[in-house]
Amino acid sequence: MSHLAIFSLLFIFLFNFSLATNTIYNVQNYGAKSNGQTDSSNAFLSAWKAACASTSPATIYVPRGNYLIRNAEFNGETCKSKAIIIRIDGTLLAPSDYNVIGNEGSWIKFEKANGVSIFGGTFDGQGASLWSCKTSGKNCPKGTTALAFYNSNNIVISGVTAQNSQMFHILVDGCHNVKLQGVKVSSPGNSPNTDGIHIQSSSGVSIMNSRIGTGDDCISIGPGNSNLWIEGIACGPGHGISIGSLGWESQEEGVQNVTVKTVTFTGTENGVRVKTWARPSSSFVRGVLFQHIVMANVQNPIIIDQNYCPNHESCPNQGSGVKISDVTYQDIHGTSSTEVAVKLDCSKTNPCTGITLEDVNLSYKDGKADASCVNAGGRASGFEELSHCL
Repeated sequence: MSHLAIFSLLFIFLFNFSLATNTIYNVQNYGAKSNGQTDSSNAFLSAWKAACASTSPATIYVPRGNYLIRNAEFNGETCKSKAIIIRIDGTLLAPSDYNVIGNEGSWIKFEKANGVSIFGGTFDGQGASLWSCKTSGKNCPKGTTALAFYNSNNIVISGVTAQNSQMFHILVDGCHNVKLQGVKVSSPGNSPNTDGIHIQSSSGVSIMNSRIGTGDDCISIGPGNSNLWIEGIACGPGHGISIGSLGWESQEEGVQNVTVKTVTFTGTENGVRVKTWARPSSSFVRGVLFQHIVMANVQNPIIIDQNYCPNHESCPNQGSGVKISDVTYQDIHGTSSTEVAVKLDCSKTNPCTGITLEDVNLSYKDGKADASCVNAGGRASGFEELSHCL
């Protein structure tokens, strides 16, 4: 028998063995109803408990249909299984009455859940009524994040749709080695505080080949992040991809080693943005690459804002302590919807250093867009308008 034949037989054996040892836990067997009206929270938690107790790889399966989940926390601290797959063919629905979970923090939450992979499915936060409440100026709950991972490692989120969340759609907090791929995030451009994917206090996070349209940042990067890779993103509507806001706390972790490449921004408020509060802080931003980016009618294609203060209320009006250094913008093309396409507004007490712009070509109407730089040091090539300030 040839070596190839032996290898093929071995592969088939191992594949079938893995299937045989992977137990499937169907949520309907634990009482979940696919009518979109019966609360299936306990059924999902029961399926999780059973999968968690397995000593071998386990799969939780959610068949087609609509499943109402009031809210659910999947805690993996005591799990025996080190590999739990959640395969979703259906749609999970949050309560349409925002008062039910509006102050819960998270709707679907994973805590200390290592080795979890979610494939497919839709997470529908049904947040429209809360958005209306907020825009009317009434006293409303803060709102919940649709899908949150806390203190979890080796996570995969693939082919998932998150839509109409009350607040953030997907949150990664205190996690390591997280892969998001083929994710779709969708909410209207006027939905408040509906960030697509928010990352903080995490490392080794990648976001690949995803489409994100929201009423806030498509992707937001908070304090304490390192080694992030973001590639193949379509962003719009929304506020762009933002590092920050940083520097609200005087003692705060920074952000380092971030790559954002092959991104298209369409009709967004910002493209690539770094934003910090104008107040003393130990935070920093360093080692960032923005590369191969297309801007289509973007208000602020490239922006560093170290005087960030949304709504211009209670602004600190001090010098930002956040040190920004070694940030590279490379191969960025397209159109700006405002005359100033590049705005580098750095700290008066801690100026930006090592800012590099290479092959940046942005237009406004029928001509070249302009640039504005304050307290920024570095070099620029391929964009004459920057030569006077870097």
